[in-house]
Amino acid sequence: MNHQIRNKKQAIAIAAVLAVGLLLGAAILRTGNKAPHADEAHAEAEHGHEEAGTEAGHARISDAQLQHNGIALATAGPARIGGALELLGEVKLNQDRAVFVTPRLNGRVESVYANAGDQVQRGQLLAVISSQALGDQRAEAQAALKRLALARTNHERAARLWEERIIAEQAYLAVRQTLHEAEIANESAQQKLAALGVANAEGPLTRYEIRSPIAGLVIEKKLSAGEVLKDDAPIFQVADLSSVWVELIVPTQDLSRLTIGADVSVKAGGLEGQAKLSYISALIGEQSRSAMARLVLPNAKNQWRPGLPVTAAVKDEEALAPVTVNSEALQTHEGSTVVFVREGQSFEARVVKTGRSDGRLTEVLAGLKAGERYASRNSFLVKADIGKGAAEHEH
Repeated sequence: MNHQIRNKKQAIAIAAVLAVGLLLGAAILRTGNKAPHADEAHAEAEHGHEEAGTEAGHARISDAQLQHNGIALATAGPARIGGALELLGEVKLNQDRAVFVTPRLNGRVESVYANAGDQVQRGQLLAVISSQALGDQRAEAQAALKRLALARTNHERAARLWEERIIAEQAYLAVRQTLHEAEIANESAQQKLAALGVANAEGPLTRYEIRSPIAGLVIEKKLSAGEVLKDDAPIFQVADLSSVWVELIVPTQDLSRLTIGADVSVKAGGLEGQAKLSYISALIGEQSRSAMARLVLPNAKNQWRPGLPVTAAVKDEEALAPVTVNSEALQTHEGSTVVFVREGQSFEARVVKTGRSDGRLTEVLAGLKAGERYASRNSFLVKADIGKGAAEHEH
Protein backbone atom coordinates (compact mmCIF):
# COMPACT_ATOMS: atom_id res chain seq x y z
CA MET A 1 0.00 0.00 0.00
CA ASN A 2 2.77 2.47 0.86
CA HIS A 3 4.54 1.48 -2.34
CA GLN A 4 1.52 2.45 -4.47
CA ILE A 5 1.20 5.85 -2.77
CA ARG A 6 4.87 6.63 -3.40
CA ASN A 7 4.56 5.76 -7.11
CA LYS A 8 1.53 8.02 -7.43
CA LYS A 9 3.41 11.04 -5.96
CA GLN A 10 6.33 10.51 -8.34
CA ALA A 11 3.98 10.48 -11.32
CA ILE A 12 2.40 13.78 -10.21
CA ALA A 13 5.85 15.44 -9.80
CA ILE A 14 6.96 14.33 -13.28
CA ALA A 15 3.75 15.70 -14.79
CA ALA A 16 4.31 19.07 -13.09
CA VAL A 17 7.88 19.32 -14.42
CA LEU A 18 6.68 18.54 -17.96
CA ALA A 19 3.97 21.23 -17.70
CA VAL A 20 6.45 23.90 -16.62
CA GLY A 21 8.78 22.92 -19.48
CA LEU A 22 5.97 23.25 -22.00
CA LEU A 23 5.09 26.72 -20.72
CA LEU A 24 8.71 27.92 -20.92
CA GLY A 25 9.08 26.60 -24.43
CA ALA A 26 5.96 28.42 -25.58
CA ALA A 27 7.28 31.70 -24.08
CA ILE A 28 10.62 31.31 -25.87
CA LEU A 29 8.86 30.66 -29.17
CA ARG A 30 6.73 33.79 -28.74
CA THR A 31 9.82 35.90 -27.99
CA GLY A 32 11.67 34.57 -31.03
CA ASN A 33 8.71 35.32 -33.30
CA LYS A 34 8.61 39.02 -32.16
CA ALA A 35 12.26 39.78 -33.07
CA PRO A 36 11.74 39.46 -36.83
CA HIS A 37 8.70 41.78 -36.62
CA ALA A 38 10.80 44.48 -34.82
CA ASP A 39 13.53 44.23 -37.45
CA GLU A 40 10.95 44.60 -40.16
CA ALA A 41 9.52 47.74 -38.47
CA HIS A 42 12.99 49.29 -38.16
CA ALA A 43 13.69 48.53 -41.82
CA GLU A 44 10.39 50.09 -42.81
CA ALA A 45 11.28 53.22 -40.78
CA GLU A 46 14.67 53.44 -42.53
CA HIS A 47 12.94 53.04 -45.90
CA GLY A 48 10.49 55.79 -44.96
CA HIS A 49 13.38 58.10 -44.00
CA GLU A 50 14.97 57.57 -47.39
CA GLU A 51 11.66 58.39 -49.07
CA ALA A 52 11.57 61.71 -47.11
CA GLY A 53 14.80 62.71 -48.89
CA THR A 54 17.12 64.17 -46.23
CA GLU A 55 20.85 63.46 -46.24
CA ALA A 56 23.99 65.31 -45.13
CA GLY A 57 24.34 68.59 -47.10
CA HIS A 58 21.05 68.12 -48.99
CA ALA A 59 17.32 68.47 -48.40
CA ARG A 60 14.31 67.52 -50.55
CA ILE A 61 11.64 70.20 -50.34
CA SER A 62 8.70 70.17 -52.71
CA ASP A 63 7.31 73.25 -54.45
CA ALA A 64 4.26 73.08 -52.20
CA GLN A 65 6.47 73.09 -49.11
CA LEU A 66 8.42 76.05 -50.49
CA GLN A 67 5.24 78.03 -50.90
CA HIS A 68 3.90 77.00 -47.51
CA ASN A 69 7.10 78.06 -45.71
CA GLY A 70 7.63 81.27 -47.69
CA ILE A 71 10.95 80.12 -49.16
CA ALA A 72 11.52 82.20 -52.30
CA LEU A 73 13.78 81.23 -55.20
CA ALA A 74 15.92 83.53 -57.32
CA THR A 75 18.41 83.17 -60.14
CA ALA A 76 22.07 84.09 -59.68
CA GLY A 77 23.18 86.62 -62.23
CA PRO A 78 25.08 89.85 -63.01
CA ALA A 79 24.31 93.16 -61.29
CA ARG A 80 25.94 96.48 -60.53
CA ILE A 81 27.20 96.68 -56.94
CA GLY A 82 28.49 99.75 -55.15
CA GLY A 83 30.10 97.91 -52.27
CA ALA A 84 31.45 99.29 -49.01
CA LEU A 85 34.90 98.79 -47.53
CA GLU A 86 34.69 98.10 -43.79
CA LEU A 87 37.49 99.76 -41.80
CA LEU A 88 38.36 100.34 -38.15
CA GLY A 89 39.35 103.73 -36.80
CA GLU A 90 39.40 106.19 -33.93
CA VAL A 91 38.02 109.65 -33.24
CA LYS A 92 40.76 112.29 -32.95
CA LEU A 93 40.91 115.99 -32.21
CA ASN A 94 40.57 118.15 -35.28
CA GLN A 95 44.12 119.48 -35.25
CA ASP A 96 43.07 122.37 -37.48
CA ARG A 97 40.87 123.55 -34.62
CA ALA A 98 43.04 122.74 -31.60
CA VAL A 99 45.80 124.91 -30.10
CA PHE A 100 48.41 124.66 -27.37
CA VAL A 101 48.68 127.83 -25.28
CA THR A 102 52.21 128.80 -24.17
CA PRO A 103 53.16 131.81 -22.00
CA ARG A 104 55.86 133.03 -24.47
CA LEU A 105 57.59 134.60 -21.45
CA ASN A 106 59.27 133.23 -18.36
CA GLY A 107 57.35 134.06 -15.21
CA ARG A 108 55.62 132.97 -12.04
CA VAL A 109 51.93 132.02 -12.03
CA GLU A 110 49.87 134.47 -9.98
CA SER A 111 46.37 133.10 -10.65
CA VAL A 112 44.53 130.56 -12.83
CA TYR A 113 41.01 131.16 -14.14
CA ALA A 114 40.27 128.04 -16.26
CA ASN A 115 40.35 124.30 -15.70
CA ALA A 116 40.19 121.23 -17.91
CA GLY A 117 36.64 120.71 -19.13
CA ASP A 118 35.74 124.41 -19.14
CA GLN A 119 34.15 125.93 -22.23
CA VAL A 120 35.92 129.21 -23.03
CA GLN A 121 35.46 132.00 -25.55
CA ARG A 122 38.06 133.57 -27.76
CA GLY A 123 40.02 136.18 -25.78
CA GLN A 124 38.81 134.85 -22.41
CA LEU A 125 41.33 135.20 -19.55
CA LEU A 126 42.91 131.84 -18.67
CA ALA A 127 45.71 132.80 -16.27
CA VAL A 128 47.91 135.68 -15.06
CA ILE A 129 51.67 135.44 -14.57
CA SER A 130 54.25 137.91 -13.29
CA SER A 131 57.11 138.31 -15.78
CA GLN A 132 60.17 140.50 -15.36
CA ALA A 133 60.87 140.13 -19.07
CA LEU A 134 57.48 141.67 -19.79
CA GLY A 135 58.25 144.45 -17.33
CA ASP A 136 61.40 145.28 -19.25
CA GLN A 137 59.52 145.21 -22.53
CA ARG A 138 56.74 147.45 -21.24
CA ALA A 139 59.28 149.91 -19.83
CA GLU A 140 61.01 150.06 -23.19
CA ALA A 141 57.70 150.61 -24.96
CA GLN A 142 56.68 153.39 -22.57
CA ALA A 143 60.07 155.07 -23.05
CA ALA A 144 59.66 154.81 -26.82
CA LEU A 145 56.26 156.49 -26.57
CA LYS A 146 57.72 159.36 -24.57
CA ARG A 147 60.63 159.82 -26.98
CA LEU A 148 58.16 159.84 -29.86
CA ALA A 149 56.01 162.49 -28.20
CA LEU A 150 59.06 164.68 -27.61
CA ALA A 151 60.31 164.18 -31.15
CA ARG A 152 56.92 165.24 -32.54
CA THR A 153 56.90 168.39 -30.44
CA ASN A 154 60.43 169.29 -31.53
CA HIS A 155 59.53 168.62 -35.16
CA GLU A 156 56.51 170.89 -35.04
CA ARG A 157 58.61 173.71 -33.53
CA ALA A 158 61.45 173.21 -36.02
CA ALA A 159 59.07 173.14 -38.96
CA ARG A 160 57.55 176.45 -37.86
CA LEU A 161 60.98 178.08 -37.37
CA TRP A 162 62.21 176.84 -40.72
CA GLU A 163 59.16 178.26 -42.49
CA GLU A 164 59.96 181.60 -40.84
CA ARG A 165 63.56 181.18 -41.93
CA ILE A 166 64.74 181.41 -38.37
CA ILE A 167 66.68 178.14 -38.54
CA ALA A 168 68.58 176.65 -41.38
CA GLU A 169 67.14 173.79 -43.44
CA GLN A 170 69.90 171.48 -42.23
CA ALA A 171 68.78 171.94 -38.64
CA TYR A 172 65.17 171.21 -39.60
CA LEU A 173 66.17 168.05 -41.47
CA ALA A 174 68.06 166.79 -38.43
CA VAL A 175 64.97 167.26 -36.25
CA ARG A 176 62.82 165.44 -38.81
CA GLN A 177 65.29 162.54 -38.88
CA THR A 178 65.07 162.26 -35.11
CA LEU A 179 61.27 162.05 -35.41
CA HIS A 180 61.51 159.23 -37.95
CA GLU A 181 63.85 157.26 -35.69
CA ALA A 182 61.51 157.74 -32.72
CA GLU A 183 58.57 156.48 -34.79
CA ILE A 184 60.51 153.38 -35.83
CA ALA A 185 61.62 152.67 -32.26
CA ASN A 186 58.06 153.04 -30.96
CA GLU A 187 56.62 150.81 -33.67
CA SER A 188 59.21 148.13 -32.90
CA ALA A 189 58.42 148.24 -29.17
CA GLN A 190 54.67 148.00 -29.81
CA GLN A 191 55.12 145.04 -32.19
CA LYS A 192 57.11 143.19 -29.55
CA LEU A 193 54.26 143.66 -27.10
CA ALA A 194 51.70 142.58 -29.69
CA ALA A 195 53.70 139.42 -30.38
CA LEU A 196 53.29 138.57 -26.70
CA GLY A 197 49.57 139.19 -26.85
CA VAL A 198 49.82 142.50 -24.96
CA ALA A 199 47.64 145.21 -26.45
CA ASN A 200 49.64 148.23 -25.21
CA ALA A 201 52.29 149.38 -22.78
CA GLU A 202 49.83 150.60 -20.16
CA GLY A 203 49.08 148.76 -16.92
CA PRO A 204 51.31 147.07 -14.32
CA LEU A 205 54.70 146.40 -15.88
CA THR A 206 55.07 142.69 -15.00
CA ARG A 207 51.41 141.60 -15.20
CA TYR A 208 50.99 139.22 -18.13
CA GLU A 209 47.50 138.02 -19.01
CA ILE A 210 47.19 134.73 -20.90
CA ARG A 211 44.01 134.57 -23.00
CA SER A 212 42.45 131.85 -25.15
CA PRO A 213 43.22 132.27 -28.86
CA ILE A 214 40.05 130.39 -29.91
CA ALA A 215 36.64 129.44 -28.58
CA GLY A 216 36.46 125.84 -27.44
CA LEU A 217 36.89 123.31 -24.67
CA VAL A 218 39.91 123.28 -22.35
CA ILE A 219 41.34 119.80 -22.97
CA GLU A 220 44.41 120.10 -20.75
CA LYS A 221 45.66 122.41 -17.99
CA LYS A 222 49.30 122.12 -16.92
CA LEU A 223 49.97 124.90 -14.42
CA SER A 224 49.14 125.92 -10.86
CA ALA A 225 49.46 129.10 -8.80
CA GLY A 226 53.02 129.87 -7.69
CA GLU A 227 54.63 127.72 -10.36
CA VAL A 228 57.51 129.19 -12.37
CA LEU A 229 56.98 128.71 -16.12
CA LYS A 230 59.31 128.64 -19.08
CA ASP A 231 58.38 130.66 -22.14
CA ASP A 232 57.80 127.56 -24.34
CA ALA A 233 55.92 125.38 -21.83
CA PRO A 234 52.44 124.30 -23.09
CA ILE A 235 50.14 125.21 -20.21
CA PHE A 236 46.69 124.81 -21.83
CA GLN A 237 45.23 122.96 -24.78
CA VAL A 238 41.98 124.34 -26.16
CA ALA A 239 40.01 122.57 -28.89
CA ASP A 240 36.95 123.43 -30.91
CA LEU A 241 34.97 120.16 -30.88
CA SER A 242 32.27 121.27 -33.33
CA SER A 243 34.05 118.88 -35.72
CA VAL A 244 36.47 116.00 -35.15
CA TRP A 245 38.79 113.87 -37.22
CA VAL A 246 38.21 110.16 -37.73
CA GLU A 247 41.42 108.36 -38.66
CA LEU A 248 40.97 104.96 -40.35
CA ILE A 249 43.43 102.07 -40.67
CA VAL A 250 43.63 100.96 -44.31
CA PRO A 251 45.37 97.67 -45.29
CA THR A 252 47.65 98.14 -48.29
CA GLN A 253 45.58 95.82 -50.48
CA ASP A 254 42.52 98.04 -50.01
CA LEU A 255 44.15 101.41 -50.80
CA SER A 256 43.10 101.19 -54.46
CA ARG A 257 39.45 101.13 -53.39
CA LEU A 258 39.65 104.57 -51.71
CA THR A 259 39.10 107.93 -53.38
CA ILE A 260 39.06 111.44 -51.94
CA GLY A 261 35.47 112.58 -51.52
CA ALA A 262 34.02 109.08 -51.09
CA ASP A 263 30.97 108.85 -48.81
CA VAL A 264 31.69 107.28 -45.42
CA SER A 265 29.27 105.97 -42.81
CA VAL A 266 30.71 105.99 -39.28
CA LYS A 267 29.32 104.00 -36.32
CA ALA A 268 30.23 103.65 -32.65
CA GLY A 269 27.78 102.05 -30.26
CA GLY A 270 24.47 103.80 -30.86
CA LEU A 271 26.06 106.71 -32.73
CA GLU A 272 25.95 107.10 -36.51
CA GLY A 273 27.42 109.82 -38.70
CA GLN A 274 28.06 110.64 -42.34
CA ALA A 275 31.07 112.38 -43.86
CA LYS A 276 33.37 112.35 -46.87
CA LEU A 277 36.91 111.03 -47.09
CA SER A 278 39.23 114.06 -47.01
CA TYR A 279 42.76 112.62 -46.83
CA ILE A 280 44.66 109.44 -47.72
CA SER A 281 48.20 109.09 -46.42
CA ALA A 282 50.96 108.53 -48.97
CA LEU A 283 53.03 106.61 -46.40
CA ILE A 284 52.78 102.96 -45.29
CA GLY A 285 53.56 102.06 -41.68
CA GLU A 286 56.70 99.93 -41.36
CA GLN A 287 55.24 97.80 -38.57
CA SER A 288 51.53 97.80 -39.36
CA ARG A 289 51.93 97.65 -43.16
CA SER A 290 48.85 99.83 -43.43
CA ALA A 291 48.04 103.41 -44.35
CA MET A 292 45.91 106.07 -42.70
CA ALA A 293 42.84 107.75 -44.16
CA ARG A 294 40.99 110.64 -42.57
CA LEU A 295 37.60 112.31 -42.63
CA VAL A 296 36.18 115.37 -40.88
CA LEU A 297 33.02 114.49 -38.95
CA PRO A 298 30.52 117.15 -37.79
CA ASN A 299 30.12 117.09 -34.01
CA ALA A 300 27.60 119.79 -33.13
CA LYS A 301 26.35 117.88 -30.07
CA ASN A 302 29.84 116.93 -28.83
CA GLN A 303 28.87 113.25 -28.88
CA TRP A 304 31.91 112.07 -30.87
CA ARG A 305 34.62 112.10 -28.22
CA PRO A 306 38.33 111.88 -29.09
CA GLY A 307 39.63 108.38 -28.36
CA LEU A 308 36.34 106.66 -29.25
CA PRO A 309 36.88 103.55 -31.45
CA VAL A 310 34.65 103.43 -34.54
CA THR A 311 33.81 101.29 -37.54
CA ALA A 312 33.46 102.94 -40.93
CA ALA A 313 32.00 101.83 -44.24
CA VAL A 314 33.62 103.59 -47.21
CA LYS A 315 31.45 103.33 -50.32
CA ASP A 316 33.01 102.03 -53.52
CA GLU A 317 32.10 103.19 -56.99
CA GLU A 318 29.50 100.92 -58.64
CA ALA A 319 30.92 98.11 -60.78
CA LEU A 320 29.42 95.17 -62.68
CA ALA A 321 29.65 91.85 -60.80
CA PRO A 322 29.17 88.78 -63.07
CA VAL A 323 27.47 86.66 -60.37
CA THR A 324 25.43 88.07 -57.50
CA VAL A 325 22.91 86.76 -54.98
CA ASN A 326 20.59 88.38 -52.49
CA SER A 327 22.59 88.97 -49.29
CA GLU A 328 19.78 87.33 -47.30
CA ALA A 329 20.52 84.04 -49.08
CA LEU A 330 23.95 83.68 -47.49
CA GLN A 331 24.14 81.32 -44.52
CA THR A 332 26.92 79.76 -42.45
CA HIS A 333 26.97 75.96 -42.62
CA GLU A 334 29.69 73.82 -41.00
CA GLY A 335 31.95 76.85 -40.70
CA SER A 336 31.64 77.96 -44.34
CA THR A 337 29.56 80.54 -46.18
CA VAL A 338 27.00 78.73 -48.32
CA VAL A 339 24.13 79.32 -50.73
CA PHE A 340 21.38 76.68 -50.96
CA VAL A 341 21.17 75.78 -54.65
CA ARG A 342 17.99 74.24 -56.05
CA GLU A 343 18.47 71.08 -58.14
CA GLY A 344 15.21 69.41 -59.08
CA GLN A 345 13.28 68.97 -55.83
CA SER A 346 16.42 69.16 -53.68
CA PHE A 347 18.61 71.88 -52.18
CA GLU A 348 22.39 71.57 -51.97
CA ALA A 349 24.50 73.56 -49.51
CA ARG A 350 27.03 75.11 -51.92
CA VAL A 351 30.18 76.68 -50.40
CA VAL A 352 30.84 80.08 -52.01
CA LYS A 353 33.50 82.79 -51.91
CA THR A 354 31.99 86.27 -51.64
CA GLY A 355 33.25 89.68 -52.76
CA ARG A 356 31.71 93.13 -52.55
CA SER A 357 28.33 93.80 -51.02
CA ASP A 358 26.00 96.78 -50.82
CA GLY A 359 23.84 95.18 -48.16
CA ARG A 360 21.16 94.11 -50.65
CA LEU A 361 23.26 92.16 -53.13
CA THR A 362 26.53 90.27 -52.65
CA GLU A 363 29.06 89.33 -55.31
CA VAL A 364 29.95 85.62 -55.58
CA LEU A 365 33.51 85.08 -56.77
CA ALA A 366 33.50 81.27 -56.74
CA GLY A 367 31.17 78.34 -56.03
CA LEU A 368 28.12 79.50 -58.00
CA LYS A 369 27.41 80.13 -61.68
CA ALA A 370 25.09 82.64 -63.29
CA GLY A 371 21.70 81.06 -64.05
CA GLU A 372 21.63 78.70 -61.06
CA ARG A 373 18.55 78.85 -58.84
CA TYR A 374 18.92 79.33 -55.09
CA ALA A 375 16.89 80.00 -51.93
CA SER A 376 16.83 83.81 -51.72
CA ARG A 377 14.39 84.34 -48.84
CA ASN A 378 13.94 82.35 -45.62
CA SER A 379 16.99 80.30 -46.56
CA PHE A 380 17.53 79.64 -42.87
CA LEU A 381 14.61 77.19 -43.07
CA VAL A 382 16.51 75.18 -45.68
CA LYS A 383 19.56 75.27 -43.43
CA ALA A 384 17.48 73.96 -40.52
CA ASP A 385 16.10 71.12 -42.65
CA ILE A 386 19.59 70.11 -43.82
CA GLY A 387 20.86 70.23 -40.26
CA LYS A 388 17.97 68.05 -39.10
CA GLY A 389 18.67 65.52 -41.85
CA ALA A 390 22.39 65.40 -40.96
CA ALA A 391 21.57 64.75 -37.30
CA GLU A 392 19.17 61.90 -38.18
CA HIS A 393 21.72 60.47 -40.60
CA GLU A 394 24.36 60.33 -37.84
CA HIS A 395 21.84 58.73 -35.50
